Order: sequence, then structure tokens, then C-alpha cells
Amino acid sequence: MTDRPGTESAGSASPGYPPAPPAPPAAPTQTSSGTAPYGAAPVQASPMLSGQGAPTTGSDDVALRQAMQRVRAEVDKAVVGQAGTVTGLLVALLARGHVLLEGVPGVAKTLVVRAFSRALGLDTKRVQFTPDLMPGDVTGSLVYDARTGEFEFRRGPVFTNILLADEINRTPPKTQAALLEAMEERQVSSDGASLTLPDPFLVAATQNPIEHEGTYSLPEAQLDRFLMKLVVGMPERDAEVSVLRRHADGFSPRELTDLHPVVSADEILAAQQAAGRVQVTDDVLGYVVDLARASRQSPSVQLGASPRASTALLAAAKAWAWLNGSSAVTPDHVQTMLIPVWRHRLQLRPDAEMEGVSADAVLSSVVQQTRVPI
Repeated sequence: MTDRPGTESAGSASPGYPPAPPAPPAAPTQTSSGTAPYGAAPVQASPMLSGQGAPTTGSDDVALRQAMQRVRAEVDKAVVGQAGTVTGLLVALLARGHVLLEGVPGVAKTLVVRAFSRALGLDTKRVQFTPDLMPGDVTGSLVYDARTGEFEFRRGPVFTNILLADEINRTPPKTQAALLEAMEERQVSSDGASLTLPDPFLVAATQNPIEHEGTYSLPEAQLDRFLMKLVVGMPERDAEVSVLRRHADGFSPRELTDLHPVVSADEILAAQQAAGRVQVTDDVLGYVVDLARASRQSPSVQLGASPRASTALLAAAKAWAWLNGSSAVTPDHVQTMLIPVWRHRLQLRPDAEMEGVSADAVLSSVVQQTRVPI
């Protein structure tokens, strides 16, 4: 699997997807500093550092990875040039995390989530976040039943497998906070009782980065609940031509009748367990900690990566390693997932933001300056 999530524009990856299990990414040329840039592994003699971790040989794992590939191929029937975004959604699903999709209107953020959920065959609900949306509209509320004379809890749309939170930054913080317990604890509390959400459970939220009128910025605690932030860019010319060709031939993004479920819920849960079994050496754990500490010491950063950010990076790296057929996490896997997992968790200093410094640039510098374990 060579499409790295969150690292390319919407149209830079090929929409095709091979039917066989993907090979791990090849290691590029080593930099003069001895460390690799974001998304690349240093060239070392050790197989643990070359991106060639020992491949899993279990037939079950091979079949599960092929199932994940079928999801990619099915989404490609409806979405052009979103390979990196779909990969990010797969990684988040395997790591039991949530995804924040950021992009200008019209780049298929909602469409890719709808196509993704249809290919998975899971129950999906969509909530259009608006300024007048109340917490009970998301989680559910107590309703009086005149027949029994008692209050009963009417479940909200959050009780689903995939929740599409469209334009999440258009609802007040009170309603945004209603998702905190669901995203972190995977449950909803009401009237002293806790109701468990379905498993698997994933929140895919979208937001517009350029239109700020009538919006409410997500607080740090809310952002921290998202495993990844994927930036969906404009498609390249060839991909945009393909989009127009599909529409000219009668494609309707509102129907998606050609998409069918290609995996089962049991396969998804088994893939999550398989990704969780990927091994991690102490050297790689130390590397993750060193990256987090380096982010806190950056002169452009006011608030660096927290221990929760480190655990999120580890979970994403394990899922990415499993998708690439590796039985152990390597520094290359960590570097690949660093920016999508941490870009929304850093709080830059006001003077750095005024100078145009971005979180992505800071994290790229952190990777270059942090020693890779040998």
C-alpha cells in the first residue's frame, strides 16, 4: 500500500488498487543528517529500519488485508483521486480512531465518507451540524411516554457504526462536547445509565478551513479525540477530467447504487485485532517519545504533542504497518503517520502563525532533527 494518508492532494494518487496484498514502501536515499524526512525511512542494513519488517505469513491476515483492498477498489468506483484519504480512513478504522477531514467545499469530503461506509456495509448516519443543533439531537434524549407514564431514552444518530458529522465547526461548543464521551468512551450517559455504542464505531467529521463566519473553532480537547486530520486538496487535472467524464456519463454522487458491501463486520473486527497484535520494539517506543519531546521544545510551538498524542501515533503506526504486511512497527511507519496524527494537536505560538509557520512544517523539522534508532 503506497498511498500515504493525508500527504498528497486529492488527485495525486492513482485510483487503481492492486488485488494482491501490498508491499511495504521502499526506503529512499538516506539524508546527510542521518535521519529521514517525513514519510521516508533511512537506509540501514537492519531489516527493522528498512521498511521491510518481517511479513506476516498467516493466511487469515492475508485474507483480511485483501478485504481491506476490496474496500479501496469499491470506493474507487465512485471517487476519483482520493486514495490517500481512503487510506487514512482505513488506518483510523483499524486503529479504532476517528478522522477530521478538512478541505474547501466541493472536493468530495462527504462523498468519500459515504462511499467508504457503503463499501464497508456498516450502519451509517449523517448529521448536518448547524448553530441551532442541540446535544440531544446527536446523542439522544429522554422522551415522556404517555402510555406508560415513564420517560424512555430515544437514541440519537450517534448510535451507529459510522457517524458523518458534516461541518462540525458550525455547531456551538455545547453540542460539539456532546461527542466527547461517545468518541473517547464509546458510550452515551443518560439519566445515570451508560449505553454502549455499536462496534466498530468511527466518527468522520468535515470542516471548511476558509469560511469562518458563523463557525465555532473546535477546542483542543475535541481535536485531541480525532486520531487523524486529513487535508483534502484540489484534484490534479487528470483526476478532475475523470470526474467530469463520469458526470457526463450519468454518474450521480447522491445515489451510489453501483457500490456494494465488500467486507463484513466480523472481518473488520478481526482486522482491528490483527493490527493490534503488531509488535513494537523498545527502540521504536523511545523514538515516538523523542519525537513528542522534540515537538514540545520547538521554538514555534506553544503546546506540543501530549502522551495521548504519542499513543495515537503508535496505534496509527501499528495499523499502517499491518496494512503493509509488516509484523513489527519500524521508524518508517512512525514517520509516515506523524503529520496526519499530530498536525491538529500542536498549538503554535502567535508570532509563528503570523509568520506563516504551519504545523506540518514544524513536524517535518522535528523528524529531520530527531535521531532515528539504529
